[in-house]
Amino acid sequence: MKKLILMLLMAECCLISAHAQKTVVSQTNQKVFDNVEQMPEYPGGMQSMIEFLQTNMKYPEDAEKQKVEGRVMVQFVVETDGSISDVHVAKQVFPSLDAEAVRVVQAMPKWTPGREKGRVVRVKYLLPIVFRM
Repeated sequence: MKKLILMLLMAECCLISAHAQKTVVSQTNQKVFDNVEQMPEYPGGMQSMIEFLQTNMKYPEDAEKQKVEGRVMVQFVVETDGSISDVHVAKQVFPSLDAEAVRVVQAMPKWTPGREKGRVVRVKYLLPIVFRM
């Protein structure tokens, strides 16, 4: 009886794992749109996103010492569930500023996903992050 219960639990874990992998694969195989009817939105809108960035960004010490400023362009995908993926720097400024911009974008909460023809879709998003002393 114990063996049967153990086997059933193992089978259930395998099924759950397979389903999770299928979901991730199907989500990443979907087309990524550049522009859609309803673009993704940060929860609370643009003002909330600005507040999040101001609260969570830390000016890197080495950039501050060298008085480096600039606008890092960060590109990412807003997934169908609102999560952020494929975060990378599209326009570099300074290594530590670039890394900080990526870090803060990866820390963002889930967004409201984009929609095209009434369907939730993956959308590419380009976000300028300005570092000023």
